[in-house]
Amino acid sequence: MGHDHHGHDHTHGANKKTLLISFLVITVFMIVEVIGGLLTNSLALLADAGHMLSDSISLLIALIAFKLGEKTANYGKTYGYKRFEILAAVINGATLLGVSIYIFYEAYQRLFDPPEVASTGMLIIASIGLLVNIIVAFIMLRGGDTKDNLNMRAAFLHVLGDLLGSVGAIIAALLMIFFNWAWADTVASVLVALLILLSGWRVTKASFHVLMEGTPANVNVEKVINRMKSVGGVQGIHDLHVWSVTSGQNVLSCHLTVDGQMTVEESQHLLRKIEHELEHENIGHVTIQVETDKHPHEDSVLCQKEYEIEGHHHHHGHSH
Repeated sequence: MGHDHHGHDHTHGANKKTLLISFLVITVFMIVEVIGGLLTNSLALLADAGHMLSDSISLLIALIAFKLGEKTANYGKTYGYKRFEILAAVINGATLLGVSIYIFYEAYQRLFDPPEVASTGMLIIASIGLLVNIIVAFIMLRGGDTKDNLNMRAAFLHVLGDLLGSVGAIIAALLMIFFNWAWADTVASVLVALLILLSGWRVTKASFHVLMEGTPANVNVEKVINRMKSVGGVQGIHDLHVWSVTSGQNVLSCHLTVDGQMTVEESQHLLRKIEHELEHENIGHVTIQVETDKHPHEDSVLCQKEYEIEGHHHHHGHSH
């Protein structure tokens, strides 16, 4: 039996609108920062612009992902195009990793031959950058789902990294103006690169977990099993799988052992109760196969775990 819960749909429009505004603001300022970085010869500004470029790309990919995600499912793609959001987040993370490696390389070159940096111009542009990033971060926090949606969170992490990058560029400019520390620009750019590397790694790792059908971060399998067992009539659970199609869309499938005398009507009532319980565990789509204990089943890890919980140690052999 299948059941779908469209809990994430109402945030979808808000996410798209937020992404579009953020994309336009970031892209315009990114161009300003590239020109400023080249004119002032500041690697810290160019590093921040590099992060903003990946921001701009990531926001655009996220927008396309949301648009594609709306396409309806068909016989060729029974889940539709929702998984594209996760692919977008992977591309995003990889872009960040590439940008950080380039900045490290450029900073290494500059350590031995620090160029003359126009620190006042750098300070002005970095200050405007900070303001822009604060505005975009505020727009994203207010209008988008930055907590549960991996795509929105990836884009938001980019902006936060930018914000810290602007702070780094401002501090470097002040150190050069007041203390004449030419190396401050290079050090600031390396710190920005470290931030980019960190956020890139996190986003890539989280996306890869979803692509590998890993258990969603907001689902506790022990709690799921206990909730299902608490429903009267459930004798055993096996072949349990929990994964997510995309951010905020968690799916569960399992086999449920019940009394052989149970009627179809009673099993429907049992399934409805289980679906209701699982909504509290962040699972919106449930597919359950109801069977008696005479039905053979697979000797899987989760099956073994289930029997150990119940204190049994016998298994039936079964191959699908």
